[in-house]
Amino acid sequence: MIVQTLEGRRAFIADNTRLLPTPHAPELVLHLADEITPLWKLTEEALEEIGLPPPFWAFAWAGGQALARYVLDHPEIVRGKHVIDFATGSGIVAVAAMKAGAASVLAADIDVFCEAAVAMNAQANSVEIAFTDRNLLDAPPPQADVLLAGDICYEGPMATAVMAWLAQGRATGATVLVGDPGRTYFPKDGLVKLAEYQVPTTRELEDLAIKRTSVWTLP
Repeated sequence: MIVQTLEGRRAFIADNTRLLPTPHAPELVLHLADEITPLWKLTEEALEEIGLPPPFWAFAWAGGQALARYVLDHPEIVRGKHVIDFATGSGIVAVAAMKAGAASVLAADIDVFCEAAVAMNAQANSVEIAFTDRNLLDAPPPQADVLLAGDICYEGPMATAVMAWLAQGRATGATVLVGDPGRTYFPKDGLVKLAEYQVPTTRELEDLAIKRTSVWTLP
């Protein structure tokens, strides 16, 4: 691994990203990689050489941006509630939930770099967010009022597992919101669309510079 400590990972993020407003939720700032940062220029092979997992935490993905926007525009969904942000990445959705008045947010991601990214992005937005790198799919969802998940349907088996996990949470009373920009494996059956946005992104990450992205709920 390129760095073995939380402090080392924080230093790496600081050196390789810029603090920038999020395109679709500009009231939030994140440590992001862009075309002038060193991390942007690293190829997959170069990442492997330095021992860095794919830096999903360094980008504002369309699904996360849309879900963050929805939460900020509808704060009553999370206000005063206990929230879990699954596959948090940069923590954009977790930050939005805290900004919208959540009582607490647990950001979950199996990539340990996300712990540093979430902590730095929380600090930049003057909020506090708890973090776990435990794979929450190994057990039923922890007790929470709201389950949030942005851009979690890249692969078929993972999409199936996550949606089943979210359904478990819904069955125990949690509100479930999912942000998705039309990924191949996103299952629309049984879901209700709450909102649709045109989310700015980049051709380096997506097939379009503007992605039509929706926020869905499990009824």
